[in-house]
Amino acid sequence: MPINYYIFLALALFCIGVAGVLTRRNAIIIFMCIELMLNAVNLLLVAFSKMHQHALAVTNPNAGIDGQLFVFFIMVVAAAEVSVGLAIIVMMYRNTHSIDVNFLNRLKH
Repeated sequence: MPINYYIFLALALFCIGVAGVLTRRNAIIIFMCIELMLNAVNLLLVAFSKMHQHALAVTNPNAGIDGQLFVFFIMVVAAAEVSVGLAIIVMMYRNTHSIDVNFLNRLKH
């Protein structure tokens, strides 16, 4: 498959994620949209890594796995972000009985 399909799909996923982060007030949906944006970046990294691997497969058989290694580290960071983020959301819900992020602005004063 051409790389253009992967780029278009990743761009669409990233734009949906950005729109969700900017328009939603629910903290859980915001975290899901952030994960969607991270997955769009992961898709591009793997696609470009595979493209680079096919271009250099003749000279170096281990070429092109750098993008896949970055994807692994992004997945680890995303898992840590989800665990910390969900813990914060649970504590926010226990204290305020709401997961509306606009309610947090009222807690500042």
